[in-house]
Amino acid sequence: MKGSKGYRCRTRSLLSKEPRERGKIGLSKLLRDYQPGEKVLVKINSTIHKGMPHRRYHGRVGVVIDRRGRAYTVNVSQGDTTKKIIVRSEHLAPWTEVKNV
Repeated sequence: MKGSKGYRCRTRSLLSKEPRERGKIGLSKLLRDYQPGEKVLVKINSTIHKGMPHRRYHGRVGVVIDRRGRAYTVNVSQGDTTKKIIVRSEHLAPWTEVKNV
């Protein structure tokens, strides 16, 4: 029998949460607004299925293009190309650049 190749295939360790991360999401995460041109980190929240990007984009840094309803359009680089993905704010986090001193 052919193996399943579903949308969340092979994500057991990737999308599982640590014990202190479990539970409801804080309001500050839900109400955060991102401006066009702002860099964001794609950090998938596995408890919310709506607006979830594909697992290949988990941990990638992208640039917000615009807002589309409750979601955001984000440009994410994948190899040589740039992909445009539609992600809800629950799966995004602000990106802070680490500076080497």
